[in-house]
Amino acid sequence: MSLPLIMGCLWVIAATITAMLPMKQQMVPGMTLLVLAPVLLLWIGLAHGLLWVGLGLFAFLSMFRRPLLYFARRALGLSVELPPDLRK
Repeated sequence: MSLPLIMGCLWVIAATITAMLPMKQQMVPGMTLLVLAPVLLLWIGLAHGLLWVGLGLFAFLSMFRRPLLYFARRALGLSVELPPDLRK
């Protein structure tokens, strides 16, 4: 297995562990994973082609759908409502 795919697997494991943390402790590791994902996808794409980028992008969008929707709504100037567990 190539280094980009090994790093992709480690990214998935790190994202899974981050998802198990309490919501307030997810912010820093989650943002780090969110920033690293495009770099990792580009690296995988250069090494293996678009099929693997598509699979990686699907996994990325699946795992980070809520933060991405939040940032998209903010960028479009729409109202952003916090989830009930963060309203406290």
